[in-house]
Order: sequence, then C-alpha cells, then structure tokens
Amino acid sequence: MKSLHVDVLIVGAGLSGVGAACRLTQLNPDRSFAVLESREESGGTWDLFRYPGVRSDSDVYTFSYPFRPWTGSDVLASGESIRDYIRDTASEFGVEERIHYEQRVIAAGWSSGSGRWTVKAETVEGLVEHTASFLYICTGYFSYDTGHVVDFPGRTAFDGPIIHPQFWPTAFNAHGKRIVVIGSGATAVTLVPALVEEGAAHVTMLQRSPTYILPLPGKDAVGNGLRRVLPARAAHRAIRAKNIVQNVGLFEASQRFPGAVRKGIARLNARFVGSDAVREHFTPTYDPWDQRMCVVPDGDFLAAVRDGSASVVTDRVDEFTRTGIRLSSGEELEADVVITATGLRIEVAGGITFTMDGETFAPNERFFYKGAMFGGVPNLAVCLGYTNNSWTLRADLTSRFVCAVLARMTQTASATATPLLEEGVEAGVPPFQLSSGYLRRSRHLFPKQGMTKPWTVRQNYFHDLRLMSARRVDDGSLELEPLTVRPPVEVGR
Repeated sequence: MKSLHVDVLIVGAGLSGVGAACRLTQLNPDRSFAVLESREESGGTWDLFRYPGVRSDSDVYTFSYPFRPWTGSDVLASGESIRDYIRDTASEFGVEERIHYEQRVIAAGWSSGSGRWTVKAETVEGLVEHTASFLYICTGYFSYDTGHVVDFPGRTAFDGPIIHPQFWPTAFNAHGKRIVVIGSGATAVTLVPALVEEGAAHVTMLQRSPTYILPLPGKDAVGNGLRRVLPARAAHRAIRAKNIVQNVGLFEASQRFPGAVRKGIARLNARFVGSDAVREHFTPTYDPWDQRMCVVPDGDFLAAVRDGSASVVTDRVDEFTRTGIRLSSGEELEADVVITATGLRIEVAGGITFTMDGETFAPNERFFYKGAMFGGVPNLAVCLGYTNNSWTLRADLTSRFVCAVLARMTQTASATATPLLEEGVEAGVPPFQLSSGYLRRSRHLFPKQGMTKPWTVRQNYFHDLRLMSARRVDDGSLELEPLTVRPPVEVGR
C-alpha cells in the first residue's frame, strides 16, 4: 500500500468530505489533496443507512451543496438519491480519483519540527502511514460501528428479530408482520410509514415521551415555481436562501415565542389525528427546538396513525417477553419484530487518537475556534454541521473557511495556522445545546466553548456567515508562521 504526502489530507468521503474536496478544487486548485475513506464506497451516512424510507430530515435545497444545484422535486430527499448525488458530485469535480477506500484512520500526530501530520490508517494490507501539511477531519459525529443500544430487560426472551436501523438486514421482509418501533426521533417517524407501505400488518411506535412532529408539504410549490422561470443555478440559490431564512426564522421563533410555536404545531397535528391524540401522544414536555423537530412530508407518519395502519403508545419498556414487550403500565404489545430506533453513539473526529509532538490530546481538552479548529493545535480542522438546521449549511461554511485559511497561508508564505487562546478565556456552555438524548449523553466528548467570539459556537447560520468569512481570517486569534526549514513536498494521490 503506497504512502501519500499531500498538502491537505481529508478524512471521510461522505457528504462533508466530498464537499470539502470540491471546495479545494474550486478555491485552492494549487494544493494537492487526498481523501481517506474507511468504507468500500463513498456516501458516508447515506451509504451506511439502508432502512426503509431513509431520507434527509432537512430540506434538500439547504442539505445539498450550494455549488451544485439539486434537481429533484421532493423537499426531503431519499437516502438513495442523496447517495447518488454525492457520488455524481465527486465524479464531476474530479474528487473520485483522489479517494482511497478501505483506509480507517486510527491516529494522527503533529510534528513541529517537520510541520507535518503523520496519519496512520488501517488497511486490508496492514498499517500504512501518510503525511500531510494540513489535516481536515470530515467524519461526521457518530460511530459507524455501533449505534446507541439500550439493554432492555429480558430482550433475549423475545422469539423474533430485534433490529437496530443502523444495521438493517437486506433480506428483511415487513409484509404481514406486527412491528414495534422503539423510539420517537427522525428514524422512528420515517420507518413507521415506510413499513406500512411495505405491507406490515401493523406498526406501533413505542415512545417514552412525545416529540414535535412537523408536517410540511412534500413538494415546495414556491421553489418549483422558481425553477420553472429561472436558470437552474439561480433558482437553486433563490430556493436555498428562502429556506435558510425560513429554517432560521422557525428556530428563532421557537426560542423567543415557544408557546405560540407549540400551539401552531399542535393545530397542524390535530388536522391529521385529532385533538385528543395530540394531547396524549404529541405534546412534548419541552419547548419547540429544545430537541430537533421531526419533519414529515405531507404528514405521512400522522396519516398512517389516522388510518389505523400505525399507532403510537406512550409508555416505558418493563421487559421483553417471548411474544412482545410488556410495558410499565402492565399492557403487553405483541410483536413479530422489534426495531430499536434508540439513537446514535457520538464519536468526535472519527475516534482518532491525536498527538502533538508526542503528547496525546483529545478534542474535549481544547477550546473550539470558530467551531472548526482547536486552540493551540496547528493545521487541523474538523467539520461539524448544524444540529438545529441543515448539516451542510455549516459543513460548507467550514470548508470555505479552511480554504480561506489555506489561501492566507499561501499569501503570507506561512507553514502553520494555529488558533491561539487568549488569557482568561472561560469555558461556557457546550457547543450543542439541544437536549436530545444522543447529545446529552455525549456532551463531555465535544470541544470546549468559550464565552466570547471566536471561541463560541452559536448554531446560527447568519452569525457564522460573518464569523467564518474569508475577510475575517486575520482576526488576531489565528497565528500564521513559517517553518525555519520547510520539508520537501512530494505531490501524490
């Protein structure tokens, strides 16, 4: 297995990694780069998740790349169409030939003497080491190897299969089966109508507590109208801008006027299932956007509940039985199959072990600079999207910021870019403030957030658009320095 040396090494060939590589080709064409991917195919999340109905939970116009218009008409795109879109984009921008598959990065070490990262990757042929001047981690924020698994009492007593959606069996057939889906997040509300569509006898969503379900039209009438009268790129920009304003507006309204937003969502839900069902199963105890909302196109989940092909039970699991699940109330749900849509296991920066001049450090020991780099660590960036909006909005801002840093390094003949923490910076709240279980369980893993810019993470697109502007690279906190002796650069792929 050939070792590589490149200017920029990207880890991950999913939505973020392919987008980052495309931005490099556009904004830093003189920089050599390569992409390492642990799996056999690109696509990341959208290659991994194959459960029925898998789709984006953000509108696809903000979820897609701003530089490559989305041509589909659905507001929420299917997993398969997103996977194809990522791969087509990689081919169109010449990124595919730079991706090296089946290379799982396990360690990365920075040497101040050479001004390089040495990256260790496991391959089918053994361990290989690559070097790079700049390292950009685009692995997302959850583990591909394990989901969040709840050890329910008595689960071994159940006669049927217990499936985690992250590892969906390709041969599974839902037809005629009674299915219980444990969970109330985006995966659960996606699975329920999809399993009904596949012919399940009945699907029950078992939730501990309600989630906000936001029914929206499956087609964007305004957006499709714009596409009929504008060129593709102009229409894409206009629809994207419209949806960004709508999404940010809904979040801000939820923060400032939670009662009004709560009532509005309840009225939308009641149109499908009635006020009694809303009070019993669709009235969360928390305010809107304290956790991520579940968007359902044309209310498909609610429609399945309304027509009786699916139902919602709000209770807790007491134990599994041979024929189903006994609840805390004493009721037993009979099931042929149980699906545990219990969430993700967070893994920051791909679980990579980092060292700097031989000393190990972890992301949670460092302050987060503009939500992209680590205080005191040179030439390292990590791509994390929004939790309260489309992932790609922030992922693309981060990639453009990284490209701006690289361009400024070229302009100033600098070999290193290091965020320097000012004296007296105090740690603030964690960077991701949603109270969703998967984030609550993992807040200790994320980098520290300061109380003031540029060490805050606001989760606001318009704030970040200014903060991460190329014009603000020289902000007094990012130190650019040359190396005394620059190492020879061997351009490779």
